[in-house]
Amino acid sequence: MSDYAKPLPLVTPDNRAFWEATRRHELCLPHCRNCQRPHYPPGPLCPFCFDTGLEWRRLSGRGRISSWVVVHREWFASFRADLPYPVVQVELDEGPRLTAGVVDMDNDALRVGLPVEVVFRDVTGEVALPFFRPRTE
Repeated sequence: MSDYAKPLPLVTPDNRAFWEATRRHELCLPHCRNCQRPHYPPGPLCPFCFDTGLEWRRLSGRGRISSWVVVHREWFASFRADLPYPVVQVELDEGPRLTAGVVDMDNDALRVGLPVEVVFRDVTGEVALPFFRPRTE
């Protein structure tokens, strides 16, 4: 990432715990107390059984790439210097899919099924963003 300011993610009461965990360089997702399924994005109720009883649990952040795209188009002016950049969708070992950028990986190394793990980069003193990097089995 570049050193200049980038748009920061919107923080709402429903995803506050997620962003607070990223500050500690941890991945945390809500789990339904009723059906025990983890889900993302967070919300006021479980998208599977519609129960409102959620608890936040720490995850390992390990998983496998299920899809990816290399972004060539300028979506936001502040990302111009980073183009092109890869974005992956990862099927987490402990839960749902999570979409994020990648580090320590060339675009031609991206493939479905590649094992990855989450790492965090500090964007500001208050915000850290999750990224994925390759892992060894």
